[in-house]
Amino acid sequence: MSLQRTPPRNISTESACRPEALVSYGSDPQLLSQFTNEIREQNTPPNYVSFRNKRPRETGTSPSDFSRFKDEIKDLVTSLICEQKQDIREISSSLKELAQINTGIESAVSLLTQQNENFRKKIEQLEQQSKKDREYISILENKIEDLQRWSRKSSIELKNVPRKPKENRSDLVNVVVNLSKTVNLELCPRDIKDVYRLKSKKESEKNPPVIVELPSTIMKTDLIKKIKEFNYKNKSKLQAKHLGFTINEDTPVFVSEQLTAKGSRLYFLSRDLVKTNMYKYCWTSYGKVFVRKDDTSKIIHIQNEAQIHHLMQEK
Repeated sequence: MSLQRTPPRNISTESACRPEALVSYGSDPQLLSQFTNEIREQNTPPNYVSFRNKRPRETGTSPSDFSRFKDEIKDLVTSLICEQKQDIREISSSLKELAQINTGIESAVSLLTQQNENFRKKIEQLEQQSKKDREYISILENKIEDLQRWSRKSSIELKNVPRKPKENRSDLVNVVVNLSKTVNLELCPRDIKDVYRLKSKKESEKNPPVIVELPSTIMKTDLIKKIKEFNYKNKSKLQAKHLGFTINEDTPVFVSEQLTAKGSRLYFLSRDLVKTNMYKYCWTSYGKVFVRKDDTSKIIHIQNEAQIHHLMQEK
């Protein structure tokens, strides 16, 4: 039995004569679709463009994937929030510690400020007290200076007098008597209240000064005046031979008032004013030091070293 089918009546002879149309079987799965397409081609206008039906793109996601993505985002946000909360707690704790430290620093600064203020007041009090003490010390020093000057008001000092071997007090008395005879002011041993040689301050000092204490200031003043007149009249001035020495006769001898340690220092510095030709005269009287710029200027009493420095800076 033949399975060949008879062509449809509305199909043209030309199409029926094509090999594809002639060899078609009912068991062919493409038979129906091919037949349908041939009919569609015959009924389609000349300029008609057919569209192919495509399977739409799957743009969406399944509910399970979206839920999984949502859960992941939720977990991520939750973890970030937890981390931020932990960071905030740590920062808050640090801020509290800093606040406590700041409070402690403020308290310490306040305490230090109060202590500083107390110290400042104490320092001011101590400075005021120190100033008063210095003024009082200066007053005491001046009083001591006056007492020492008073105790030496009738004493003279002989410098560079040669020392005799095994020198005793009688030898020194004879030196003073010979000195008075040389300057035409004869003194007897009874006119000498005391005489002694000072101890050497340095080992190299061979001839320490000799101190002569006379009965009165008037006698002391007269003796010094006579010595100055002798030195003015004699070019050789006062020497050891004028004091009765037969050895080292040409040794120069210097006579002056016995000054205090402060007076000696001021007299030494004041003579620099004369050496620099700033002042013409410098002398001592009753243990005090005086300078004078010229014959018409006023006499200046030197009381301290600062005064000398001030005079040296003046022009």
